[in-house]
This record gives sequence, structure tokens and C-alpha cells, in this order.
Amino acid sequence: MVDQRKAYIYALGAVLIWSTVASAFKISLRTLSPAHLLLYANLVSVLLLGGILLCRRELGLAFPKSKHEFLHSACLGILNPFLYYLILFKAFDLLPAQEAQPLNYTWAITLSVLAVPLLKQKLGLREIVAILVSYCGVLVISTRGDLFGMNFTDPLGVALALGSTIVWALYWIYNVRDSRPPLAGLFMNFLCALPLILIYCLVFTEMQVPDLTGFLGAVYVGCFEMGVSFFLWLQALKYTSSAARISSLIFISPFISLVLIHFLVGEEILPSTFYGLILIVVGLILQQVVRNVEPS
Repeated sequence: MVDQRKAYIYALGAVLIWSTVASAFKISLRTLSPAHLLLYANLVSVLLLGGILLCRRELGLAFPKSKHEFLHSACLGILNPFLYYLILFKAFDLLPAQEAQPLNYTWAITLSVLAVPLLKQKLGLREIVAILVSYCGVLVISTRGDLFGMNFTDPLGVALALGSTIVWALYWIYNVRDSRPPLAGLFMNFLCALPLILIYCLVFTEMQVPDLTGFLGAVYVGCFEMGVSFFLWLQALKYTSSAARISSLIFISPFISLVLIHFLVGEEILPSTFYGLILIVVGLILQQVVRNVEPS
């Protein structure tokens, strides 16, 4: 049933949550390592998503019916949450939140680029222009405006932030083949990844019991970034008459996020971050406009 008012309410809820997560990542990483933040947040997310599915009587839809479906869930779980969040959290650990967050927003551009070799799609001139505009914004942010000097604030952090967009784009490309309801599929992917994350922590790190800040941060990330926001967005898509009508709301998220990063994390927002973010968002809007005017 179409109910545009409900769609906007759910979509705004998701967008507001996404606006807070950069600050939550940075605050949590003050006391937790990236791997341990992922471990505890993923555990919380599995419990939350499982509870939602149980309440909706859809838990049975999540479990694979064949060996092929199980392997598919396991492979998707390796991409997201294991690799994606491990790389993203490390990027936030190395970079200021105001730099890592806008770079992560280029995942839609990365998706367009990867769709060329993997989905045999073609890029038009306008899409190429949109990509170039967004990546100009990446250069402005990662060099803090020193484009000619090309001195990156933290080359590894920048590489990881951009690398996370590749993993995220790959996840969505291969997730298209999953026939299960999205929430059920996400739960199973996260459940399959949980043992892998635990093994990674046991082998490569010293197990860490979180303090109160780390615990609350992991709970928040697991509940909201990895759980509630996804549920709200699916509900918005269910009630809207057009995905394009609510997808434009996403573009306000990074700007709200910068305000929260300033007040909650205590970072002084640089002009280069703001101008670079504008270029990234302009590129994303151009890309969306191109898709909307393309003939079906």
C-alpha cells in the first residue's frame, strides 16, 4: 500500500541515523580496536535482526534451503559485514571522521564503475562527468585542499576509506542474486560472518573487554547502523510510490553528519572538507539525474 507520508517518515529516520554513525564510529574507536568494535556490533546486530524477524514470523525465511544458498550467504557475509566494516572502521581509526565519512559516500560512484566489467553496463558521457566531479571532491578532502602538492593527510586511511566503497559495491552487485527477503538475507549474512570475525579477533588481536564507552558505542552501531536504519529504509521503499522521491533525502545526511562530528567528536570542520563534500554530492546528484532521464 502506497503511503508517501509514511515513506518520508521512515526514510528520514534512516537518514538521521546514518548522520550519526560517523560520530559513533569515532567515539567507539577511542577505546575499542576496529576488529573488536566489529565483533561486538555484529553480535548486537544479529540479535536485533533475529528478534525483528522472529516478531514478524519470518525467521524461517532467513535460513538456507541448500548448500548453494549457504555458500552464497557465507560469501556475502565475508564482504559485509566482515571485510567492509573491518576496512571502514580502520579508515575511521586513521582519519578524522570529517574525512573518512565523505569518502565513504562515494560508494555509489564506485558501484557505477564496477558495473561496467561485472554487469556489462556502459557509462555515458554524463555519468563519466559525474564520476570525475565526485572524485575531484575526494582529492580536495584527502589533500585538505592542497591539490597541487598532492600531500595526502594519511595515504593508508584514504586508501582504506575508498577501498571500503569497493567492497560495499561488490556486496550490492552480488546481493542482487539473493532471492530471500532483504532483512532475512542480511541477518543470515551477519550470522555467517560472526564466527569469522571471532576467529580473526582471536588470531590477530588480544581479546578486549569493552569499557562503558566502547560497549555503548558497539551497541549503538550494531542496533542502528547495522540494523534499524536498514529496516527503516526497507519500510520507506515499501510505502513510497517512487524510490527516487525518497532517495534524494540521502544527500542531506553527510552535511548533518559534519555538524554532529563537530559537536560530538570535537573536530574543527575544515573548509576543504565542506567544499570537497559538495563536489561529491553534486557528482552523486548528477549521476542520479542521468539515471532518471535515461530511457527504460
